[in-house]
Amino acid sequence: MTHAPRIGALPDIETSVWAELAGCVSHKTHPWRVGVLATTDGTVADARSIVLREVDAEARCLVFFTDARSPKVRQIDSHPEGTLVLWSQQLGWQLRLRVMLSLQTSGLAVSSRWARLKMSPAAQDYLSPLAPGSTVDHPTPERGTREYFAVVSARVTAVDWLELHAEGHRRAFFDADGGRWLTP
Repeated sequence: MTHAPRIGALPDIETSVWAELAGCVSHKTHPWRVGVLATTDGTVADARSIVLREVDAEARCLVFFTDARSPKVRQIDSHPEGTLVLWSQQLGWQLRLRVMLSLQTSGLAVSSRWARLKMSPAAQDYLSPLAPGSTVDHPTPERGTREYFAVVSARVTAVDWLELHAEGHRRAFFDADGGRWLTP
């Protein structure tokens, strides 16, 4: 496995993490474009892959889309805390991002994003007449005419960075109190 040169200072690591995150939305092959989001309904944990669509490094905010009828919508409404896990083999970096999730199903933020997405193949995900997870008789669900498109914003409250490296693993944690080294 080839790694980028090691970054030594905590502020440089945090800056690099956000630069990688910002770049992943425009590069479809970037390994951080698709991550695993874990949420809970208060009793059972649930995890699923999400596709990052926007990153605002300055605001520490990530955006992805979902079907407004999906189970994660109910989970976000009742328990807005989540964890997003990302891995890059090329960098040798794992991120665990603690996030506060918020959902929008209407308004300008939703309609402007839907206007850009609705003519793409990805729009099919939000046009099914059935909610995600519904039982179907055939593998290709019917297409509906109403969109069930929602925008999820994930405000990052903490970054747990782990570097796996042949010269030794390192771990750092960044939150409102700043950055600090942790035992890997």
